[in-house]
Amino acid sequence: MTTIPETQHAIQFVGVDQIVVNPAKPVYPVGPHQMLLKVEACGICFSDTKLLHAFDTHPRKTGLVSGLSPEVLAEIPSYAPDDRPTTPGHEPVGRIVVVGDQVTHFKVGDRVLVQADWKHLPTATSNGAFGYNFEGALQEYALIDERCVVAPSGEEYLLHVADGPSSAAIGLIEPWATVEGSYAWPERHALLPGGRLLVVADPGVTPSHLDALIATATPASIATHGCSLPGATALDDLAAVAPKQFDDIVYFGADADTAELLGPLLATRGYCNVVLGGVQFGRRVKIDVGRIHYDYIRYCGTTGSDPADGYAWIPATGEIRPGDSLAVLGAAGPMGLMHVMRAAVSGVPGITIDATDLSDDRLAHLAKVVDPAAAADGVRVRYVNTGGVPLQPGYTFVVCLVPVPAVLAQSVDLAGPGAIVNAFAGVAAGTLVELDLQHVIADHVFILGTSGSENTDMATVLRKIESGRLDTTISLDAITGMAGFTDAINSVINRTSGGKIMVFPMLHDMGLVRLAELPDVMPEVAAAMDNGRWTPAAEAALLRLKG
Repeated sequence: MTTIPETQHAIQFVGVDQIVVNPAKPVYPVGPHQMLLKVEACGICFSDTKLLHAFDTHPRKTGLVSGLSPEVLAEIPSYAPDDRPTTPGHEPVGRIVVVGDQVTHFKVGDRVLVQADWKHLPTATSNGAFGYNFEGALQEYALIDERCVVAPSGEEYLLHVADGPSSAAIGLIEPWATVEGSYAWPERHALLPGGRLLVVADPGVTPSHLDALIATATPASIATHGCSLPGATALDDLAAVAPKQFDDIVYFGADADTAELLGPLLATRGYCNVVLGGVQFGRRVKIDVGRIHYDYIRYCGTTGSDPADGYAWIPATGEIRPGDSLAVLGAAGPMGLMHVMRAAVSGVPGITIDATDLSDDRLAHLAKVVDPAAAADGVRVRYVNTGGVPLQPGYTFVVCLVPVPAVLAQSVDLAGPGAIVNAFAGVAAGTLVELDLQHVIADHVFILGTSGSENTDMATVLRKIESGRLDTTISLDAITGMAGFTDAINSVINRTSGGKIMVFPMLHDMGLVRLAELPDVMPEVAAAMDNGRWTPAAEAALLRLKG
């Protein structure tokens, strides 16, 4: 029988940019619907730094607006919305050591991976999440309520995993799954059935082909500006319309000022379809790239007059296609490595990859990790320091991992006809970037962005691990116990880490150690590694040495 201590070591965010390493945080008692997860390991994510900087204004730190009643939430001591201190950590693996008598989906002894994005528990602008408004896994024991991790549909947000893979390999599934999800997200190619449609026309422009468009997917409501339609609500002033109102906006025109008014009116997962009708934008258009990433808004369009053509060229997903020439901007960071490696072992024929960074050392490290796998699959990877060698336009697939507006704009400029641009860099919603929308429409450049992952994405990565197709620990750069957390998160903030950092919460006094340093610092652990890569044997040696 497992003995549960009364207190534990834990990381807590207690305010904006305020971190506490608490050696005596209470271990919460387990209620009837709850489970206690003994944390084996938990990764640090760049998203943790966003929570640290925003704290109670982060959209996933605010309180739930539905999904669980206030009475149920009051029963969950790990619910920490708004300005309450919280424990971060949403990339964990652990083992269930205690269950309440009304828990039905899980049992003591289950080894589980947490899918942290609890979409059935909405906040005002996002959703509840493990490691945000519910305490996460950067502590020795995490309390989880079954009503949070089993949705009304029956979908489970704790995924069972086998005992074989190391804790680090399993803990790294979540970030790899966010990468997987960015390629797998399905796009639509018509109006949203039952959605809210806004039709806008420039002065002197008469919308055309609307009857045929609407016949393919009848909206629940239609509003207009600058034109009229039977049964539609006329809007006099777009600037006065409340934001996030419309699932589809069809704009007949090419006025940049008008296009900039339309972006905020798109609902989450809304599409703005620009029908140019032979005219052109006179300048770049300010577009909220943060909303492309977090709210999944999309831009499409046509140089002609039929709005159906504006939807028709949208790709089914953001997946890499045979023959694609890829540019990965910011490739040598932790997430960039994942994108490059995923492409290199994708099995998609005929692709080439240009991986960029501003550091020769980081690019050399990336090459050391990627080249063996790329060579085995016959994929040409070129490493480019764009501080001295600029890229040339014409790529058919661009991944941007640099959260800088100028680089995001460059990613669109580098895209050739029919290209996909994966705006993976998680800039905040409200970040306006001047994009060449004329190029996007005329050359069918599709800009997508996603945030988080689905259970299916995690399952895909888990299958790749189990089949030997993917070793997630190739992205592991360093390990730490609780004593090294502050150094670790500062490394993430300052982008000095060459990969992911894994925290072992039960190792209280261990500081931050890069894997490359292990031969000198912990030779017995290094001896159990495989050509510098983490292994279950290395993890076992670490726990014997430090435990």
